[in-house]
Amino acid sequence: MTEPGWVEHAIWWQIYPLGFVGAYPADPPPTPDQHRLRRIVEWFDHAIDLGASGLALGPVFASRSHGYDTTDHYRIDPRLGDDTDFEYLIAEAHRRGLRILLDGVFNHVGTDFVHDTWFRRGGSGGFDTFEGHGDLIALDHDNPEVAAYAVDVMRHWLDRGADGWRLDAAYAVPDAFWAQVLPQVRHTHPDAWFVGEVIHGDYAARVRAASFDSVTQYELWKAIWSSLNDGNFFELDWAMQRHNEFLDEFVPMTFVGNHDVTRIASQLENPQHLEHALVLLFTVGGTPSIYAGDESAYRGVKEERFGGDDAVRPEFASPPSSPGDVFRLHQYLVGLRRRHPWLHTAKTSALRLSNSQYVYETRMGSDAFVVALNIDDAPLGLSLPELGLGSGRLVAGSGAPPQADIVSTDVSPHGWVIVAPS
Repeated sequence: MTEPGWVEHAIWWQIYPLGFVGAYPADPPPTPDQHRLRRIVEWFDHAIDLGASGLALGPVFASRSHGYDTTDHYRIDPRLGDDTDFEYLIAEAHRRGLRILLDGVFNHVGTDFVHDTWFRRGGSGGFDTFEGHGDLIALDHDNPEVAAYAVDVMRHWLDRGADGWRLDAAYAVPDAFWAQVLPQVRHTHPDAWFVGEVIHGDYAARVRAASFDSVTQYELWKAIWSSLNDGNFFELDWAMQRHNEFLDEFVPMTFVGNHDVTRIASQLENPQHLEHALVLLFTVGGTPSIYAGDESAYRGVKEERFGGDDAVRPEFASPPSSPGDVFRLHQYLVGLRRRHPWLHTAKTSALRLSNSQYVYETRMGSDAFVVALNIDDAPLGLSLPELGLGSGRLVAGSGAPPQADIVSTDVSPHGWVIVAPS
């Protein structure tokens, strides 16, 4: 593993800045003198109350529309503000102990990108595009000037206080490009963290070949909501076994929501099962990320059409004055995670498995939890001796107060518990 030591304690709160501050879509678009990037700082205390240790920002660089059509990687998007606003955001984040992850798009650029000699030619004589989007022009990753540019851009913003990079559409870029770029950036910034957006395929092979620290764990994301909706914990257990294999080589970035997918509160057919999704996120190995608004059960459905992302990328007003139950559950589970940093690399093993009831142990060395998830209409009897354990402490559960020295407990229908075995 190549990740810096601080990542073991990282809990990200992810923001899509252009939507968050009402800069896109907007007609007319805001101007730099509105300094909208500073609105994010007003939410820093909210992120800290949640328990987050860092902010994962979506695109903040100059672009034509949604941020992923970058036109100048060295310039803050004028709809967000200017360099002074970025400096203020970084200073306020670091003053509070929050790290900042930037979103870098190096697979493609907007049509106004100045270096048009760096575009990749297509078979018809025109330029290649990203997944058929005519306004997203693919860069030529065989061009050494493109690699040098990526290195310089990453170093530029790391020098100015960023702590790492999410590499957008990393799956569409040759691994050899990243393997050339990232070691150069690490040479000058050994404490930086690099996570590639990879949706499918052989995650471990991509990490090895590209030299990423981590990749986005879409396999586990899909298995969490799909198994809860379908009543099929066998799918989840298969994904958990795959997840264990990844943890042998790297720590994935885990999530149940982000700016590209339907919000988890909308994705789940039974609202009671939102708690199960959160328990999974915070009790398995990984570097967890919470998409802004999910901690308050925001709803939003992604649609495959122009503007289809807008519902999951809304504008945020003022931070809530009184947190609700979903926020408080996030707080508790994030706190549990931060009190037990061994969970970062913990592996899971099934102790009991059926379509609608799943009991697993999550363990790293001598540290362990037993987690029981029940999405059945009947209660689940949990006996620690039957699982080969003695007694334990009931750490948390739906409707169950913490208890010491238990040997058995009942998990209510559509409920869950976390037990620390003695």
